Amino acid sequence: MKKYLILLLAALLALPMAAKKKEPKPQEVDSLGRKIKTGWNFGILPSIAYDADYGFQGGVLTNIYDYGDGKQYPEYIHSLYIEAAYTTKHHGIFRVNYDSKYLIPGYRLTLDATYLPDAMCDFYGFNGYQSRYNAAWSGWNKNPQKMDTTAYRTRVFYKYKRDLIRVAGDIEGTIYKDLKWNAGLGVLGYLVGDCDINMINGRSQYDPAKPYDKPLNPDEPLLYDKYKTWGLIGADEMNGGWHPYARAGITYDTRDKRQGPNKGIYTDLFFTYSAAFNAAYGQQAAAGYNHLQFNFTFRHYVPCYTDKNGINRITFAYRLGLQNLIAGQSPFYMNNYMNALFIQRVYYEGLGGGNSVRGMMAHRILANGFAFANIEFRFRVVNFDIGRQHFFIGLNPFFDLGMVTQPYNLDDLVRRHTHGLYQTLAESFDANHDPEEQFSDYFSTDPKDIYRPHMTFGVGLKIGMNENFVLSADWGMPIDRQDNNKLANFYVKMGYLF
Repeated sequence: MKKYLILLLAALLALPMAAKKKEPKPQEVDSLGRKIKTGWNFGILPSIAYDADYGFQGGVLTNIYDYGDGKQYPEYIHSLYIEAAYTTKHHGIFRVNYDSKYLIPGYRLTLDATYLPDAMCDFYGFNGYQSRYNAAWSGWNKNPQKMDTTAYRTRVFYKYKRDLIRVAGDIEGTIYKDLKWNAGLGVLGYLVGDCDINMINGRSQYDPAKPYDKPLNPDEPLLYDKYKTWGLIGADEMNGGWHPYARAGITYDTRDKRQGPNKGIYTDLFFTYSAAFNAAYGQQAAAGYNHLQFNFTFRHYVPCYTDKNGINRITFAYRLGLQNLIAGQSPFYMNNYMNALFIQRVYYEGLGGGNSVRGMMAHRILANGFAFANIEFRFRVVNFDIGRQHFFIGLNPFFDLGMVTQPYNLDDLVRRHTHGLYQTLAESFDANHDPEEQFSDYFSTDPKDIYRPHMTFGVGLKIGMNENFVLSADWGMPIDRQDNNKLANFYVKMGYLF
């Protein structure tokens, strides 16, 4: 007992001596002299965002971090992300995500439960540039004088209804140092169908005498309807389905941090096997859509300039990715989902839009397999503190690219879905099209168009807090107007794209 009293007395005497030296306590500041965050940090924020494909978003979110004693800062011990929001284009976000490398010592665990209802999901056809995009068909304007009224059909011509339910659990362990193994289980539930025009119109009623008013014509067929009629979408997939999956792969990660890294490499290689339950509305079995997919991603972060204070100011970052179908058949509605080993974002949509090829319309590339690239310079313009919080502002000029690697054989789809009634898409089109329509209005006959790259460029603004919470605003422009008739698309989101 006397020994412990002596040690306690010595510790108390040492405190004022340490204070006189005015040296920071261990873990008070990081290597850049910034005060380290400790304990629990959280706040409730409005979920206000904008996406050119989804519209203005309103809701609420919180990201709760536990930094513990700060030894691992800016890494966290636990992260819990909760969001509930809805957009002006009838798209919802309801999500809970948990991430930790410490809950199970030696393993990283990520859990995600998400519901994404979408009353107007984009659908531009199959195989990228093989499917023609006619902006005038959906080009509505509240001022009819600014519309091509001779061509206009409905502003939802390139839409369909698609609700996604996602539940996933992923775990990572170490093989050797930076080489990791990964495994995961989950289920993707798709509820697919025609747009609910009455819901979209709300209290407004369509007036045939005023065809250019905002209310939609419920009798106007959409591209999705035509694809079903022509036999490109089968009865066993037109209503969606439930798809449990198992995933396994490896990753190599030398990044200095996960959010906005300044240096290092992250690459992964994995396989996903997806089974199929009955169709979403129980009308027809989707069991023929069991399939195996292969994914490869390579990210590289290269520091280009570090200032005299040791702060990295310029980073060159790029991401290369590939997703291919290697066995079985995949339903069309799953082929715009980008598989990932860890669920870190709300959206994993591709290709096109603010989560893959910025500036291009969402889901512009829909095929069995695709490849993509994102290239950008990340300029860290200024760092500053407000109260106890650390902030930074950055600029990111970028160039994005996407292309089809495994196209649909459209004739094969028609033969399979019409049970041999039509041998080619052209035959089915001739038998089931409006007299004033031409095959070339919808499809390119040049096979080179299938593999022609889709390219965009633009710039992003980043506002970060405590290195992990990043508000991102990206402005992207397509090089080909077939990818977006607008001058540019604008996105306000959370986090870096990669």
